Amino acid sequence: MDPDPAEHRACKQRVSVLFTRRVLLKAPHFTPERKPRMAEPFLGEIRMFGGNFAPTGWAFCNGQILSIAQNQALFSLLGTTYGGNGQTTFALPDLRGRVPMHWGSGPGLTTRTLGEAAGTETVTLLQTQMPTHTHAATASAQPGNSTEPTGTFWAAAVDGNSQQVSAYGTQPSTTLNPQAIGIAGGNQPHNNMQPYLCVTFIIALQGIYPSRN
Repeated sequence: MDPDPAEHRACKQRVSVLFTRRVLLKAPHFTPERKPRMAEPFLGEIRMFGGNFAPTGWAFCNGQILSIAQNQALFSLLGTTYGGNGQTTFALPDLRGRVPMHWGSGPGLTTRTLGEAAGTETVTLLQTQMPTHTHAATASAQPGNSTEPTGTFWAAAVDGNSQQVSAYGTQPSTTLNPQAIGIAGGNQPHNNMQPYLCVTFIIALQGIYPSRN
């Protein structure tokens, strides 16, 4: 008796499905290649970047002047906080030679405003900034043997007959000329830089417009 044609076709389909499943289970697993990309930033977001260029959609934080007409959304966030005339231009933050710091105030902190730039790379100390101190004067209790002050120091005074003269007291009543004691120091500014590493700061010219809480 010949098998039913319909049943024969169904049997062949079941065998084909089972064979396909076995092949797929034994085959290596592949996933489609995905191109890496940075998460979409907020418009105006600042990031550090290890390269020496600004990626597409970003700009260096170097204080450059931009057109308001061409960057209206970004201008609505930055305004003239970092420069520009506010009519046709505005500026990006300039982080060249600067350490970013959060603005605001707090206990024990000085108040800082957004966009404020301060500090200096070198500092020359003023007299009012120096700790109170004294300078020792070198002297000798032996009789003096020279009338020339250059290259010598104070000694016990003597008269023309080689007799010692009382030239010292225990209570000060006057002040010597400041030039009586040599000047020290070079009046040069000292370095005021913390240890640093230069990287690239970039700001997003395109991205998600941030919503306010």
